[in-house]
Amino acid sequence: MVVLLAGPAVFAAEPPGVHHVHALKVTVLVTNLAGDPHEGDGEWGFSALVEVDGRKILYDTGSSPEMALRNAKAMKIDLSDVEDVILSHNHYDHVGGLIALRRELSKINPRAMSRVHVGAHVFEPRWDASGEDRNGLKLIKADYLATGGTFVVHDKPTELLPGVWLTGPVPRPNDEKNWSPGLSLDSKQGRIEDNVPEDSALVFDTDTGMVILTGCAHAGIVNIAEYARTIAGKKPIVAVIGGLHLFSATDQTLAWTGAKLKSYGVQSFLGAHCTGIEAVFRLRESLGLTRKTAIVSAAGSSFTLGQGFEPRRLAQ
Repeated sequence: MVVLLAGPAVFAAEPPGVHHVHALKVTVLVTNLAGDPHEGDGEWGFSALVEVDGRKILYDTGSSPEMALRNAKAMKIDLSDVEDVILSHNHYDHVGGLIALRRELSKINPRAMSRVHVGAHVFEPRWDASGEDRNGLKLIKADYLATGGTFVVHDKPTELLPGVWLTGPVPRPNDEKNWSPGLSLDSKQGRIEDNVPEDSALVFDTDTGMVILTGCAHAGIVNIAEYARTIAGKKPIVAVIGGLHLFSATDQTLAWTGAKLKSYGVQSFLGAHCTGIEAVFRLRESLGLTRKTAIVSAAGSSFTLGQGFEPRRLAQ
């Protein structure tokens, strides 16, 4: 079943700023780098477990079918009680583990991974030069629905849990071209470049500021941060976590991005997946952060509200 939600909320119906997150931990299950050799492998992809005020959400599922499952097991993390999944966008390296997670964990809990939240336009075809549809989520949509799971499509910010907001598609006033070229979308004017319109982030509204979790930031991390400020208010950004798709960005782009994020009061940064190691170093410098507050993520890296990062070896 696919459900379209255009309203303000799923679990809550309060305006932004009413609810705050009190306890938050984000653990990276899948990213490009392995950390402790006994606690998971690396691959080109992203997945993170969110533990927030006694609830769990899985954000993205990695690239290969079994990686998120294997890494969670190696980290001694139980995913069988996770019912809600966020898929930030349609690309294979964020959706590849969904079917395996659903099939395996539903043996323990029939509701495990049973509800998948996505941004509007996520199922639109993504055409390559040969006319083949490269939408990674469409390839597995029918198989997932066959397991009894549900897709919930969001076209506006949605409060999934008290103080936990899914942005839905992000407005793009700043010209951040944070995606790889080569695919196109259908429009009334014909085929246009695929700019990953469904790209969605999670925003956690806390008493001390907000935390942003993103898979690739194809909408642009500055656009996401600005949109988050319309959702949670103009407060400091305690942490930015995830992939920012800046691995091939120019020095000028990195300098502009760092200056903008600094103006929003970013206090810590965990650069994962497609951010790029050099980009993390450049942003660390621009933001005035340190090796303790701006790190390259490895599998098993985590952020805890009020405590900061716990990097794994090779991630510092």
